[in-house]
Amino acid sequence: MRLIRGNPVLEVLLGATCGGLLVLLVGWSRGGWMPSGKPTYSPRTEDTLTFTLQNFTWKAQFPLPLDREPTQVFPFLLNHPDKCQVSRGVHFLLMLVMTQPQDQVVRDAIRYTWGNETAVPGVTIRRLFLMGLSSFSSSSHHLLEDEKHGDLLQVGFLDTYHNQTLKTLMGLEWVVQYCPTTHYVLKVNGNVFLNPSLLVQQILKAEQQPQPDFITGCIYRNRIPIRRQSHPQYMPLDMFSHARYPPYCCSPGYVLSRPLALKVLSIARKVPAVHLEDVFVGLCLHQLGVEPTPSPPNTFLMFGRLYNRCDFRGFVLVHPFKHEELLQVWPDFQKGNTTCPLE
Repeated sequence: MRLIRGNPVLEVLLGATCGGLLVLLVGWSRGGWMPSGKPTYSPRTEDTLTFTLQNFTWKAQFPLPLDREPTQVFPFLLNHPDKCQVSRGVHFLLMLVMTQPQDQVVRDAIRYTWGNETAVPGVTIRRLFLMGLSSFSSSSHHLLEDEKHGDLLQVGFLDTYHNQTLKTLMGLEWVVQYCPTTHYVLKVNGNVFLNPSLLVQQILKAEQQPQPDFITGCIYRNRIPIRRQSHPQYMPLDMFSHARYPPYCCSPGYVLSRPLALKVLSIARKVPAVHLEDVFVGLCLHQLGVEPTPSPPNTFLMFGRLYNRCDFRGFVLVHPFKHEELLQVWPDFQKGNTTCPLE
């Protein structure tokens, strides 16, 4: 207790964790909970849209008619506001990698492989792991991990499947506040194989001027909402009543320009929130009148693929991909096209 009282960071983490556990227990005792309220932003009146963390709120809606008046504000408990500062030039790409607090082995694998910030010579890339709170993972481990690597962003809400929309919005909120010079933002899950060189050189075309309203990935069109309650992507009619979703980029990995990230944040407060993060971003794009930009066919794979170096040269992203396999194949992938036939 003396160590906690003398360390304000630990005090905040302990308090947030206890608060998160309380919310979880109350929700469970009353039938569980699913955040589907509307994220609210209150931009300051300035020449450009800017947002403050204090103005970001999320109203949680429970399946049962519980009190919805209290407003929850979620702070960054672990933060690196200087991550995007460089001595010269600008950031080309910021990787926001979505992992859970207990997934340190996954993060270590990514740091060693495709998340290496020097993976693409001549291009400035920064990597941050975004996570919430865990009800069973020790915060002290995260402090030690962050002290060593300096790449954790932890937000004060429970890291659950139904909080993925909030998690992504908080990541975009961080970009708007702390990374004003980056050209593109990659939102990517931790269970993927990523080819950063192909992404930067062929998809984003580092030598060209960035596109202001750009988002690409594996694009789903005319998808029908799943109404079966047992399915993890179940969509209740009272949350989304239309017959089809607007086009959206699939959740495991997509990249968007920073100006579009700002626009998504600005419109998010007007869009009824849904717990499916990629669908929600698609709803925001629909409101903005922005269509996802198609990538070359079969560059973002969503249904897995057995590793083959020559095949993987042409993939930007493969999902799912286990971190153990990632560590095994990465040295071979780094050999490039030395033994691949000419195209």
